[in-house]
Amino acid sequence: MATLQDVPPIDLTTERRDAFRGLLDDPSPVVQKALVHELSKIGPAACAFLEEIVSGSNRMLALHAKRILKEVENANPSEEFRKFIRSQNYELETGAIMLCRVAYPEVTPAEICTQIDSIADRCRELIANPISPRERCVMINRVLFHEFGFRGNAEDYENPDNSFLNRVLETKKGLPISLSILYLLVAQRVGADLDPIAYPGHFLVGSFEEDLPFYIDTFKRGRFIAPGQLLDYSSGYLSVSQLGNLAPSPIREVLTRCCQNLANHYGAIGQESQSKLFASFVHDFQTAHSASHSK
Repeated sequence: MATLQDVPPIDLTTERRDAFRGLLDDPSPVVQKALVHELSKIGPAACAFLEEIVSGSNRMLALHAKRILKEVENANPSEEFRKFIRSQNYELETGAIMLCRVAYPEVTPAEICTQIDSIADRCRELIANPISPRERCVMINRVLFHEFGFRGNAEDYENPDNSFLNRVLETKKGLPISLSILYLLVAQRVGADLDPIAYPGHFLVGSFEEDLPFYIDTFKRGRFIAPGQLLDYSSGYLSVSQLGNLAPSPIREVLTRCCQNLANHYGAIGQESQSKLFASFVHDFQTAHSASHSK
């Protein structure tokens, strides 16, 4: 039987693939743990290799490969996020948490969800139905921006931590998009029907429940903006021809924009490997979207 020492320290050549294949059904927990560790370091190529075996004719080996594949994806947050992208089953909270784990793999979904739940619980204490959509947002603003103290990080705008929900919850500072994501997740918990507005210059939250919509600038501590105020308010980043961009945006666009911001901000501070990683996620989103429209 092959051993881990038989696996050459090179890329997935035929010899290395054969060695890994020989270890898939090894009964030793130590060997299995080491196998997951080695495959996790390889990343997407290892997952593609395991997927080939899963779809192969050897059903017993396919079962082992499927189990190992799941463990490798769980041990590799980047690959877990790529799988989420390929699924095209996008949900904002799941995607935002997965994005956090790419940079902070020790973070658990429960940690983040519990903190958001506590903010929503405080909002519920203040909200007495019946209440209008605007009044509900006034209460969310009070809790998020005044009681909890969240605000836009204008002083250190390009810090990548501004994009990660776990760090935003910790520092109480973020970008327009990350603060808007937090706002939307709190809003969902308290029954507010709000939408992400991925305008290409300044991310907003929108409410379309009433005849006259309104927008919320989370970077400015929840400032309300009426449609007629947008041009004056924008200080140049809106134009008449671009007002169509103020419609609700798909979750795919929101998460893609998060990744693009991270690629830009990591690049700005010289962390090229991280910049390329998040740029690759942008490409994955685009590829998955193009594939779905070509069917």
